[in-house]
Amino acid sequence: SGLTEAVRKSNTTVQSAEEKLLAFLTQHVPKKKCPLAGNSIYMDKMFLQKYMPKFTEFLHYRIIDVSSVKELCRRWYKNEFQNSPQKSLSHRGQEDIKESIKELKYYKMKIFK
Repeated sequence: SGLTEAVRKSNTTVQSAEEKLLAFLTQHVPKKKCPLAGNSIYMDKMFLQKYMPKFTEFLHYRIIDVSSVKELCRRWYKNEFQNSPQKSLSHRGQEDIKESIKELKYYKMKIFK
C-alpha cells in the first residue's frame, strides 16, 4: 500500500498527530461521546492506547467494530449480505474508514431497517 514508505518519509511525529486529532475532535464532538469505530479495530485501539493516550482518553469507552457487525450479518442475513460493499483492501487509514462507513451505512439501510 505504500504506507511504510510514507511513514518513513513523514515529518509528523506521533505527538503532533495526536494533537491534531484532539484539536479536530474538540471542535466537533464533546469529550467521551465519540466511539472509536472501524473494521477489526481492537489492534488500532491497543496502538492508540499505548502511543496516543490523550486521544483515547477523549473517546467514549465503547468501540464500534464493523467487522463484528459484518460477521453477524453474514451469518444471520445471508441474502442481504451478498450485496454488501466489498473492501478494496488498500490498508490506508482514510480509505479504510470511508469503506467502513459505507459498509455500516449499507447494513443500516438494508438489514437494520
